[in-house]
Amino acid sequence: MTRRGLLPYQLLTFVIFAVGWEVYARVRGGLLIPTFTETVGAGVKLLGSAELWQALYASNQALVLGFAVAVGIGVPLGIVLGRFRSLERFADVYLNILLVTPMAAIIPLLGMSVGYGLAARVILVAIFSIVMVVVNSRAGVRQVDPSLIEMARSFGASERRIWTRVLLPGALPAIMTGIRLGIGRAVTGMVLVELLMVSTALGGLMLEYRGLLKAPQLYATIVIILAEALLLISVARWGERKLTGRSV
Repeated sequence: MTRRGLLPYQLLTFVIFAVGWEVYARVRGGLLIPTFTETVGAGVKLLGSAELWQALYASNQALVLGFAVAVGIGVPLGIVLGRFRSLERFADVYLNILLVTPMAAIIPLLGMSVGYGLAARVILVAIFSIVMVVVNSRAGVRQVDPSLIEMARSFGASERRIWTRVLLPGALPAIMTGIRLGIGRAVTGMVLVELLMVSTALGGLMLEYRGLLKAPQLYATIVIILAEALLLISVARWGERKLTGRSV
């Protein structure tokens, strides 16, 4: 089924979710759980306020810079590790550490080493997302049929040609999948660092609304963050379709 064919089902799921939220909030919500309509109203007001857009700008600075670092380092590193397995023996343990380490535990270390400014936020976003990029890029290279590499060599292809004509095109779908998954992790890192390390930007807004018991504004801010993440993932999926020529 095409994505356009799935749209009615997605809309139906959203309507059921919205109605369920509205009913539950009216019956059991109280002060701390706003209704769906209250959240939508608060979201509309927030979108018309300069406070939200300033927070979005500040948060997305760390998001864009951190994710750019993750892609700029993660894609080449993953490709190299997939191509040269001897190097993976040295790097695999560090990837495993990043996969299992609670990222919240890294925040105090970052604060003590680089301070609590933009640099720390960028580093945490990069750490959050780089593992997905590296692992998927490595897997993409390994999924390339070895017979294609041997065939290219038999026709006299240089190592450079093998990289540009065989490995990179074959690994591109997995690389784009890693980038798409990394975006979601990057947004998580962006919010987490603002909640736990520096009360600024979107994280600062959420803490402020929580402290003032402004539940509709708090929920609306969370919904706006989720909407941004979904939009970025959709853009990445569109880019994946364009680059790989396949339906995602």
